[in-house]
This record gives sequence, structure tokens and C-alpha cells, in this order.
Amino acid sequence: MDSAAKTPAKPRKKGGSSLGTEISKHLWLYIMLIPGVLYFIIFKYLPMGGIVIAFENYVPFSGITGSKWVGLYWFQFFFKSNWSLYLVNTLVLSFMSIILTFPAPIILALMLNEIRSLKYKKLTQTLLYVPHFISIVIVVSITYVIFGASGLIGRFAAQVMGHKVDFLGDPKLFRWMIVGQNIWKETGWGTIIFLAALTNVDTQLYEASMIDGANRAQRLWHITLPAIRSTIVLMLVLRMGSVLDTGYEQLILMANAKNRSVSQTLDVFVYQSGIQNSQYSYASAVGLLKSIVSVVMVVGTNKIAHMLGEEGLY
Repeated sequence: MDSAAKTPAKPRKKGGSSLGTEISKHLWLYIMLIPGVLYFIIFKYLPMGGIVIAFENYVPFSGITGSKWVGLYWFQFFFKSNWSLYLVNTLVLSFMSIILTFPAPIILALMLNEIRSLKYKKLTQTLLYVPHFISIVIVVSITYVIFGASGLIGRFAAQVMGHKVDFLGDPKLFRWMIVGQNIWKETGWGTIIFLAALTNVDTQLYEASMIDGANRAQRLWHITLPAIRSTIVLMLVLRMGSVLDTGYEQLILMANAKNRSVSQTLDVFVYQSGIQNSQYSYASAVGLLKSIVSVVMVVGTNKIAHMLGEEGLY
């Protein structure tokens, strides 16, 4: 017999190809990954070293290493201050945003998904995306022009009510104005993720349900929503991580002497303390507390999602 035939075949190595082979195989994908990795390293991870100033009496001229260590002093100082006002304003505004702003892109995506004309659908999407690229300064300016005393809606409300309605100064209307601005600005942009999820819905399910006599509402409830439920849960978990983030630019631009009692949130407090009053350690301590609460909210919400049978974030 041939000697080559007697030689047993070498067993194949298990575990797939090596790391170097994988990198060379997808080299350009890893190259495209570099800018994103550098962004997170430079602007997200390296600045975390500055958290140490929350435990110091930080003086810019002395630097981090030369500033006096005070431990938990600034955290104790915060809880002894009038922190409840900032926390209540933050939570009320944040939960109003979650209840009203979070479902808006889902509803709009479902409505866009029902449009059969591709040209009209693309045109509508383009018009809905535009507000996302408008600066918040411009949005606030438009709000002042429309809802001001001499604005279109301001004058119309005065004629209907018989007296001037202070949309911009009334504390009861302030939060609704903020939420309304966010809905107008970000709803269209938020539909991108949900529209992408809707493309994975099996069209055969719609055809089978139509044969069984299901109407449009029944197809929406029993097919469409369950198909994107995991995406909705994932986005909700991520949204809960920013439950204490209300932003400060929009609130500072919209704030005035009349609505100050409801416009003072934790983000505004951090800005005023850290930038305006140069209390860098105090502002860092409050920011660190916010970050801790955000992590707890993400982990807790993700755990609840698992208990309800959803995949969650991880």
C-alpha cells in the first residue's frame, strides 16, 4: 500500500482561527473602530481620574496632588443643604420626560411604518429628522417668539382667555414647555432605532393574520409590538440610566425669575456651583452622586427586565 495512505490525517485545531488571523481578515473593520475607541478613552475614561477632586478641597493653582484631602465633606455638605428642591425638580421633570417623551418615537415609528408610499415615507422622515440638528438655542428662541406675550400663541391665548397667559414665566407651565420642546426636537430622530427594528418583522405573519381576518389594530397589537418589544425594553433600560440628567443648557435658557422654583435641577446646580461659583469639588461630588444613582437605576431596571422574561441590556 502507498505510505501516504497509511499516514493518519492531522486533527484540525479546535477553537477557530487565531486573533491575528481574525484581525487581518477584518482589518478595515478594526481600523474603522479606532476613532470610536479613542473617543471613549479620551473623553470618557481618562476624565474619570478627576473624580478624586470630589474628595478634596480642590484649588486649581495647587492641582489635584497639591489640594487638601477632605474625604466625604462635600457629600455631607450637600445633604445638609437644600438639596431636596433640586432633587424633586429633577425627578418630576425626568419622569415627565420618560412618560411623555419616551413613547413618542415608538408611536411615530409605528405610524411611519404604516405608510405604503416609499417616496412620501422618506420625505416625511427627512422632515421629522430636521429638528434634531437645530441648536437648543434656536429652539428656545422659537419658543419665545411663538409663546411670548407678543407671539402668535401668546396673543391668541390672550384673546381666548381674556387676559395674558404667561407661558414662559408660569411655574405650572414651565415643565410642560421643556417636555414639549424635547418632543418636537428629538421624536423624529428617535424613530430611527424603532424603524430599524420594524424591518425585522416577518411579513408572512401579516399575511397569515390578514387571511385569518385580523384588522390593522390587531396586527399592530399582536405582531408588530411583540416583535419590537426587546428593543423597547433595551431603550427603556438605557433611558433609566439618565433619570437624573435633565441638561442645563435648555433649563438655563428657559429659566427666569418667575419660574426659578421649578427650573433649579441638579444639572443646573452643578453648573452654577462648578462654573459660576468655582466650587469644583462640590460640583464633582454632586456629579458623582448622580453617576452612582444612574448605575443603580440601570442595574435595577435591567434586573426587573430579566424578571419579566426580557433580555435587557446584558
